[in-house]
Amino acid sequence: MLGAHLPEISEVFYRRLFAAVPALRTDLFNRANQHSRTQQQALASAVAAFATLLVTDEPTDLDAIMARIAAKHASLGVQAAHYEIVRTHLFAAIAETLGDAVTPAVAAAWDEVYTLMANSLVEQESRLYDRAGVPAGQVWRTVVVAAREYDGAHATTLFLQPLDGERLPAYLPGQYISVRVPLGDGTEQIRQYTLTRGRRPGEWALSVKRVPNGYVSPILADRVGTGEHLVVSPPFGSLVIGGGRGPLLLIAAGIGITNTIAALQYLAAHDPDRQVTVLQVDHSPYEHVRRIEFSDLVNRLPGARLHLRYTEFDGVHDDGRNPLTGIVLPPNAQTYVCGPVDFMRAIRHQLVAAGIPAASVHFEAFAPGSWLGLEREHTPLS
Repeated sequence: MLGAHLPEISEVFYRRLFAAVPALRTDLFNRANQHSRTQQQALASAVAAFATLLVTDEPTDLDAIMARIAAKHASLGVQAAHYEIVRTHLFAAIAETLGDAVTPAVAAAWDEVYTLMANSLVEQESRLYDRAGVPAGQVWRTVVVAAREYDGAHATTLFLQPLDGERLPAYLPGQYISVRVPLGDGTEQIRQYTLTRGRRPGEWALSVKRVPNGYVSPILADRVGTGEHLVVSPPFGSLVIGGGRGPLLLIAAGIGITNTIAALQYLAAHDPDRQVTVLQVDHSPYEHVRRIEFSDLVNRLPGARLHLRYTEFDGVHDDGRNPLTGIVLPPNAQTYVCGPVDFMRAIRHQLVAAGIPAASVHFEAFAPGSWLGLEREHTPLS
């Protein structure tokens, strides 16, 4: 019954939440996702999915999904008090939508589900803050843009250094930071970007693809100049690439290449002989972000094989073309995919059809709630 009414519940929930705490709408939640309605679908869907997973025999699915949500929340500075605000307005929305169907027993059961979910996330987020060396929710620091490079047709790479001259915190391949950007109307928006190594030790690099009519990416890609300051979080993210000794399969489309670059940089420094198959799918070489660096990194790894597909980005999910055609897929490879959600869904289907175990296919996706329908994965590598 709850699942059948999720869209309506979500709409009522966010209406109540933003009326009570307007700053959450303007400064924390992604406004683009609000307009596209993906944000409205995410939270109630997550609660429903959590409840479903509680009664399955697959706790690893539950652990992986919760770790991903906790990392995202930590990168935003979410605190325990936020969960009580959400509880109040979510259950008011459920009661308003479902009316008499929400009996005391039903309300108590769903409150227990939410309590389990919230407590799990608060505990995980507390550990993440401890590891980052910051008080709970106090994640923001100021860095300086040391340099910027236009990168491909629609992207810019920013090189970040600390203000105090010290190295920025270390990160693991696949982790990301949040960037908090002021808008012209006095509000702020936060976005996540995968970290890669900069030009020198202790320097971060992040590549930003310009999204037409976007709130944040045009500012970062076109307006933030060398010497200007950005407010950023420490590195977070539970999907870490590169653990173990077996072969790797790295697949990306478009700006998802940053995850692959982070992995290749790590391998070049720590495990250059690892067997790696790399697939990059894009519209054209002109739109291929960090193309020269990408090719150089692959060439530095004796066990790496590179496959480029410059004509199949649009067709991968709508006309049956398969960018995996002609690629020898190691049957025991740990596989990491990053790119548009439709691309990742299509690739997962094609990988499983080709005999790759679904449990070895891992995804990074920043769209709200997108992991819930994308994957059935085991705990990420560390």
